[in-house]
Amino acid sequence: MKEGEIVLTDLPQADGGYKLRPVLLLKQLPGYNDFLVCGISTQLHQLVKGFDELLDEKDQHFIQTGLRQSSIIRLAFLAVIPSVKIPGKIGRIDTDLHKDLLERLANYLTR
Repeated sequence: MKEGEIVLTDLPQADGGYKLRPVLLLKQLPGYNDFLVCGISTQLHQLVKGFDELLDEKDQHFIQTGLRQSSIIRLAFLAVIPSVKIPGKIGRIDTDLHKDLLERLANYLTR
């Protein structure tokens, strides 16, 4: 698995349960090789403009994401997932978009 890939994994939910969801591998963490991930959702009304990212199925590069319909990358929906819990990728995002998302998150965390 590599940073910038989209994978399916069990993601912790607010109710304490887990749900199989697509996530973006933001950054591989040192030590145990776990990944900092963020959730991807089809609930487009949850988009936080200027922070989250809309992946529109009409966009030219949408097919490479492996997603079935327009979705948002939710930068505020973070989790750490062990690499052994990631069975494989379904797609990826563009390298420039990945860098932009990391910068958005870092800027938010450091202001």
